[in-house]
Amino acid sequence: MGGKRKKIGIMGGTFDPIHVGHLILGEQAYEQLGLDEVWFMPSGNPPHKKEREGRATDMERVEMVRCAIAGNPHFFLSLAEMDTDGYSYTYRTLETLKREHPDTDYYFIIGADSLFNLHTWKNPERICKSCIMVVASRNHASAEKLLKEMKKASQKYQGHFLLLETMNVDVSSQELRKWIQEGKSIRYYAPDPVIDFIEKKGIYKRWLNTIS
Repeated sequence: MGGKRKKIGIMGGTFDPIHVGHLILGEQAYEQLGLDEVWFMPSGNPPHKKEREGRATDMERVEMVRCAIAGNPHFFLSLAEMDTDGYSYTYRTLETLKREHPDTDYYFIIGADSLFNLHTWKNPERICKSCIMVVASRNHASAEKLLKEMKKASQKYQGHFLLLETMNVDVSSQELRKWIQEGKSIRYYAPDPVIDFIEKKGIYKRWLNTIS
């Protein structure tokens, strides 16, 4: 008989910057799904976010994630998508992980917005074949509407979808970047070590000097 299968949650994203909403979501997934670990996986060069001006560099995004999760023993940083040439695609990453760790079940955590846009992703059927899709009810999407879309996606892509009950934390990386550029405080919206790192490096303000 085989041993107990490992359960790993994956939080993918640009994390530009990582904020409390990401961390709360990761912790809720860990508890509700009984995960062994949650991996925070910064996207290397995501095809849907090609414009990088005024943003953090890849290494700065990695360091911000490292700072944010340092105090949590079941949170880990994964560089699986940082080492790819060209654009990073979710289906490739998940297929590689499944191949390298056949004893592990991967739970890919996405927001409601991503569920409704799943048809725009590269090879969504291969993503669904490689993991269990976990949908967090963010952006005030109604549970009824979400469940209907999950059922539709499950049938279309032959996948397994789970609904994660989460509290709605109204914070976005885009909004935080804007506040920083405007000189506003983001205290309590991101962990203190992340804010300290942003201020030390002058991230999100550098490009202002080039256009003033």
